[in-house]
Amino acid sequence: MNQVNDLPSQTFYHGTKADLKPGDLIRPGFQSNYGQRNQAKYIYLTATLDAAIWGAELAVGEGPERIYKVEPTGPIEDDPNLTDKKFPGNPTRSYRSSQPLKVVGEITEWQGHTPEQLKAMKDNLERLKQLGIQAIED
Repeated sequence: MNQVNDLPSQTFYHGTKADLKPGDLIRPGFQSNYGQRNQAKYIYLTATLDAAIWGAELAVGEGPERIYKVEPTGPIEDDPNLTDKKFPGNPTRSYRSSQPLKVVGEITEWQGHTPEQLKAMKDNLERLKQLGIQAIED
């Protein structure tokens, strides 16, 4: 797993349906939004707004989709759900951490994906689920 260093000035985002405020910590340990919905050992973040939008749009639960600016409180590493399997080299700039993320702000104006794009993504995720292919849960 590639440990990510030297990104102190990088802006990171987290897409969710949780209602959070600046200063709140997003911690591992809650039920995952993906796969078997097991207790999450990691918190996921991205350096691209598009990936955060997907995170918000695909998150389970009630409430509006939200995108937060976050700061890692500990080390981060490449997200193996994407970088090792689907997008070698991490072009999505997706990461994870076992340490909390600190909410530093919310992005309130953003453009979601089209209904067709969202349906295609959800259909693909369902197809993978039916094939027994799920997100890495470690």
